[in-house]
Amino acid sequence: MSVKNPLGEKISQLRQSREMSQEELAKASNNDVELIDKLENGALVPSLTPLFNIARALGVRLGTFLDDAPQNGPVLVKSGKSKHVVRFSGKCSNCKESSLEFNSLAADKQDRHMEPFIIDVHPQQGEHPLSSHEGEEFIYVLEGEIEILYGKETYNLEAGDSIYYDSVVPHDLHAVDEDAKIMAVVYTPY
Repeated sequence: MSVKNPLGEKISQLRQSREMSQEELAKASNNDVELIDKLENGALVPSLTPLFNIARALGVRLGTFLDDAPQNGPVLVKSGKSKHVVRFSGKCSNCKESSLEFNSLAADKQDRHMEPFIIDVHPQQGEHPLSSHEGEEFIYVLEGEIEILYGKETYNLEAGDSIYYDSVVPHDLHAVDEDAKIMAVVYTPY
C-alpha cells in the first residue's frame, strides 16, 4: 500500500480490525470488490457516495476517514491553514483525476457530527450522474459558479449564493465552465 494513500490505509485498517474481507465489506457497503481493492491500494480517486456506504458498513462516521489527531475542545483553523484531506472524483466509478478537492475545516475535531469543508470544484465533462446518501448538505459559493442537479430541478449558484438540501434526494454538484470554490457542511447521521 502506498504511503500517499491515507484514505485507503484507514479503510483497510478499519476493515481488518473488524475481521472483514474485502468481499464482505463490498457486500455490506453495496460496492464492488474491485472498488474496495482500488480504494485501499490508491488506484482510484473515490466518489463520495461509496465512501458514505463504506463508513456505514464499518460503523464509523465519514470523518473517520479524514481524521488526523483528534481534539476534544474547539478546533481553530486560521486562514489558509485548512488541511487538504482528500480528493473525490464526483460520480465516475473509475476516475484517475479528481473533480472535487476537499480541505477540511475540522479534521482534528473529535466526535463531530458535521463535516465542514472548503472544496475546490473543477469542471467535469460529460454527464453528471446523480447520487444520494443519508444526511443534509449546506453549500455556500465562495468563487465561480456551480450547478446543482437536485432531483428533477437544476439550481445555478454564483459567489455569495447558498443552498441547503436533504442529501437523500439524488443530486450532483459541479462547476460551470471554470473552477469554483465552495464552503460545504455535510451532516450524516451515524
